Amino acid sequence: MTELRAAAPTRLVVMDVDSTLIQQEVIEQIALHAGTMEQVAEVTERAMRGELDFTESLTQRVATLEGVTLDELAQVRSQIQFSEGAREFIAQCQSRGWEVALVSGGFTEIVAGLAAEVGISRFRANTLEVSGNALTGRTVGRIVDRAYKEIALREFAAELGLDMSQTVAMGDGANDLDMIHAAGVGIAFNAKPIVREQAPYTVNGSMLGALDIIDAHDAPQA
Repeated sequence: MTELRAAAPTRLVVMDVDSTLIQQEVIEQIALHAGTMEQVAEVTERAMRGELDFTESLTQRVATLEGVTLDELAQVRSQIQFSEGAREFIAQCQSRGWEVALVSGGFTEIVAGLAAEVGISRFRANTLEVSGNALTGRTVGRIVDRAYKEIALREFAAELGLDMSQTVAMGDGANDLDMIHAAGVGIAFNAKPIVREQAPYTVNGSMLGALDIIDAHDAPQA
């Protein structure tokens, strides 16, 4: 019997998660349970505006989450909402034979479930350290920062045998800029001012608008 193999993807689309794939900043939602929401939100905004190194900001914010239980983490996951048009955008990409992947400065504990829900198998995110049934206030493993997001984009493309010109990167914060600049098509989605200023393309509102940009980019030039 001849084995049928799926056709290789013709394009790779990599997107950020918090405030891109989903409407929320997950770390802020976890901070609600820790009672540190205002503190975390302030640091998040400074990092997204490019005023604070992401790794430093993540360390500061995660430290405030010590003691949050895994049950509370599950509550956060149940309350997450996808961004407008995100599910439809991903489905359209997949129907075209494109690979969709996630690269997040957020957490594997949340991102893994979101990825599975929309049929995504490739993702990178930070991992929260757990002791017993609660967070320790630390992460384990390499931090997914601005530089690592670009590395992940390039590694995913290499794994799929795709040229960087065949990649799309989409995000909203300053830590997404390296991968946005490295991709064949870089898109700022509902983004902070610094990202809108520097990204080649901008989409506001529904994520489905990104398809128009990708299609226009692919169209033969007159």
